[in-house]
Amino acid sequence: MNAPQVQQLSAAVCVAPQLDPEAMAWAAQAGFKSVVNNRPDFEGGPDQPTSSAIEAAAKAAGLRYVHLPVQPAVQTPDEIARFAALLDELPKPILAFCRSGARSGKLYRAAIGG
Repeated sequence: MNAPQVQQLSAAVCVAPQLDPEAMAWAAQAGFKSVVNNRPDFEGGPDQPTSSAIEAAAKAAGLRYVHLPVQPAVQTPDEIARFAALLDELPKPILAFCRSGARSGKLYRAAIGG
């Protein structure tokens, strides 16, 4: 598989567009310790990989996995607070993803107060 396009936001956090289960082995080999999926299941239709399939692959690769689905246009204060807590709790580095990576980046910036 080709490596996904990853954008580094800090020393501990990167974002990427939609990842599939096969990308979890790549993420582990690239040194990531945790993956956060910010995309609701089936947002992109029936061909989008489900959170459960990605979670199984992440666990098989030795990664921590969290599904925190958020809508593209609006992230609620609760979702932002949950993401901030994940930034503190999860083993680093963390790779967060959504459809394009933009939503995860926006969520990160809101979580750190930026």
